[in-house]
Amino acid sequence: MTDRSARPHPAVRTSANEHWANITENTFVSGMLVLYGIYRYLGRWPFRLCLYPVVFYYWLSRRQARVSSLQYLRRLWQFHGAFDGQPNWRHTLRHFLTFAEVILDKMLTFTGRYRDDGLRVVGHEPLVEHIKSGRGAVLVTAHTGCIELCQAMAERQPGLKLTILVHTKHAARFNRLMARLSGETAVQLLQVTDFSVPTAMMLAEKVQRGELIAIAGDRVPVGRGKTCKASFLGQDALFPVGPYVIAALLKCPLFFMCCIRQDHGYVVEFRQLAETVVLPRKQRGEALATYARL
Repeated sequence: MTDRSARPHPAVRTSANEHWANITENTFVSGMLVLYGIYRYLGRWPFRLCLYPVVFYYWLSRRQARVSSLQYLRRLWQFHGAFDGQPNWRHTLRHFLTFAEVILDKMLTFTGRYRDDGLRVVGHEPLVEHIKSGRGAVLVTAHTGCIELCQAMAERQPGLKLTILVHTKHAARFNRLMARLSGETAVQLLQVTDFSVPTAMMLAEKVQRGELIAIAGDRVPVGRGKTCKASFLGQDALFPVGPYVIAALLKCPLFFMCCIRQDHGYVVEFRQLAETVVLPRKQRGEALATYARL
């Protein structure tokens, strides 16, 4: 069975007035280090025995998160038939537990301890050839699975460097945690709340050095930034235009990357969306919507 769970999808509203980026994430570095230590010295099942009560408490105490999860899973069932029957609260608990285990896999990836036999990469050949040519690119991603598994790809492809743009304030904290565990890493998280001129120049330099820039294409940015509409699970939803605007400004190719948890491992899939992103001034909105639908 393919498990598409990571977080309740951002296209599912959390509340009428609250933006997803303003919701506090209860992530404590010390607690994550303790759980990582349990896994390292005792294995995955002892890790789960310690983790599950924590996740169960969070699941019970966060009604808003439970409702958002249930809405997303039911839409997934209605549109894709991803479950045998209509999802219920039991499925939302599994959703939460899966996300918690993904956090462990993120840490294992950054520390080089993730088992490579649990990773399958599909459609990466064009991107690899592009990297070998010394050119950078923009990757539009989605919040499914563990996109940090590109760190495992870096071991297969020397010289691969990836910067993941995030909208929350937790990037610095997570970077410090990963640095404490593994030191230098080829994957970095970069908090970006607005696309300023200095930010554009920094990203342009990265692309010129042959690095990859990843940005989520499924989360409306902080402050309800510019968006376009595209069909999602049978309904129109708002999607950010950031990935396509950045690729157009940097004049570099645009690739899609997703990571899906499947059985006891992950499938990382790549697909080239455009060699060059063109946004005509008079048809800019229509062009953005076209790229979002790809």
